[in-house]
Amino acid sequence: MKLIWNLFALLGLALVVLLVVAVVKIGPSSLANLGKFDPEAASTYGEIGEALIETGSAPDATVWKMPVKDGLTADEVEQTMRFVANEHNIKNVGELPLYKEVEAITGKPFRFMKVYMFCNAMTAANMLELSDAFSAYLPCRVSMVEDKQGKLWLYTLNMDLMIHGGKTLPPELKAEATEVKDIILDIMKRGASGDF
Repeated sequence: MKLIWNLFALLGLALVVLLVVAVVKIGPSSLANLGKFDPEAASTYGEIGEALIETGSAPDATVWKMPVKDGLTADEVEQTMRFVANEHNIKNVGELPLYKEVEAITGKPFRFMKVYMFCNAMTAANMLELSDAFSAYLPCRVSMVEDKQGKLWLYTLNMDLMIHGGKTLPPELKAEATEVKDIILDIMKRGASGDF
C-alpha cells in the first residue's frame, strides 16, 4: 500500500513540475490568452488530437470525410452538390479537375480527384475583417476523390478549427461561420447520398 501512495506522490510531483515548466515556458500573458478561447476549443483540439494519434497523419486529423454511396457516379454527386449549394444560396465559385491535369502531364489515366469551391462572399468578407489569415480557409472547398480501390469519398477541412480553435468569434460572425459550416456539411451529406 505504501508503494502505491509513493507512486501517487511521485505522479503528483511530476504534474506540478510540468505545470511550473509550462507556465515558465509559455508565459503568464500567453496563459491569460487561453482564457479568451472559445468554450469549444478544448474539445475541438481534443478530437483533432485523438484523430492524429489514431491515424498518425495531420491531414487526416484535420479534415472531415464521407464515403459516397455505392453505385453513385461522380457526375451524380456533382449534380447533387451543385443543386444543394444553389438551394442554400451559396455560390460555386470554381472547380479544379486535378485528375485531368495529371492525365495531361503524364499521358496516363488517373483516378478521379476534383476540388469544388463554394463561397458566401459576405461571410468571407466579414471573416477577413477580423483577420486576413482567414483567407487561407477561403473559399470553402469540398474534394471528391476516388481512392485506390475505386471508391469515391468527399473531403473538407474541419471548419470547427476555424470557428472554435482560438479566441471566441464575435457572436454574429460565429453564427455566420457556423451556418456556412452547416451548409458545406449538407452539400457533402446530400452529395454523398445522392439526395436532392
